[in-house]
Amino acid sequence: MLPLSVITVTHNHATYIGRCLESLIPEIQKIDGEAIVIDNRSDDNSVEIVGKYPQIKLYVNEQRRGFSANNNYGMALAKGKYLLLLNPDTEVLPGALEKLIAFMDESPQVGLCGAQLLFPEGSIQPSPRRFPTLGATIARRTPLRIFLRNSRFNRHHLMFDLDHSQPQPVDWLLGACLFIRREILETVGPLDEGFFLYVEDIDWAKRIHLAGWQVYYVPTAQIIHHHLAVSDKHFLSRYMWLHLQSMTRYIRKYLLPPIPGLVIRENKLDIWESMSVGNK
Repeated sequence: MLPLSVITVTHNHATYIGRCLESLIPEIQKIDGEAIVIDNRSDDNSVEIVGKYPQIKLYVNEQRRGFSANNNYGMALAKGKYLLLLNPDTEVLPGALEKLIAFMDESPQVGLCGAQLLFPEGSIQPSPRRFPTLGATIARRTPLRIFLRNSRFNRHHLMFDLDHSQPQPVDWLLGACLFIRREILETVGPLDEGFFLYVEDIDWAKRIHLAGWQVYYVPTAQIIHHHLAVSDKHFLSRYMWLHLQSMTRYIRKYLLPPIPGLVIRENKLDIWESMSVGNK
C-alpha cells in the first residue's frame, strides 16, 4: 500500500492547476505516493495542462458530477494508507505532506486533519471552524450577512479566537485540504453525495466526530489556497443557491428535530462499492 494518495478535482481550473501540480509533484515524489486528478468535464484546457505531467494519474469524466461524487470516485481509485483531498487552487509548501503523515502516524485517535491554509500574500485563512448554528447560518448565508459580517455569530463560527501556533482539535476544516486515514472510509464512509456542492466537508467532519474519531488542525503544515469562494461573490448566483440547498440539507440532518418517516441517507456512487474494496 502506498503511503499517500492525493485526489484533486478540476473543472475549468486551467489558471491554477499548473501551479498546484508543480508544487505537489516534488512533495509526493519524496514520500513515494500518488496523485490523482479527476477532470469534471472542463471547458478550458485543464485536461491538456494536467496531461503534460506523466506523474499524474488523470481521469476525465464522461459526465459532470458533484464535488462529493468526484472525490469519492478518486478515493475509490486511490491506493494510499492516507488520502488527501486537495483543491486545484492550492500550492503545497515544502514538507507539508510529510508533516501531515507524521502527525497522523503519531495520533491514532485522529481520523481527519488539515494543514494551515494561507492566502497568497501569506496571511492565515480561517480554515478551522465550528459547526454551524442557526445563528451562524443567518449571519453567513442570508442577505443579513452584509450587516452581520463582524457579528459574534460569524466570529465564533470562523474561530477568530483560535491559537494558530499549535495543532489542536476542531469541529471541521475547509474542504480545500482534507487529510484522512483509510479507516475513515471503512468506518464512516465516503462523502455524502446528497451534497452536490458545498457543506460536504462539514457533514463529513460531523459524521467522523459521531463515529468517535477526532478532527485536528495542523498548522505546522502549510498550503497556499487562492480561495475562489465563488458562492460569496454574488448572492443570487447559482453557486449561492447550491450552497443554500446544501446548508438546508445539513440543517435537516443535524439541527432540526427528526421528521417521522423522513430518512436522509448518505448517498454515494455505485462505483464506490465495486472499486474501493480492491484498493485496501
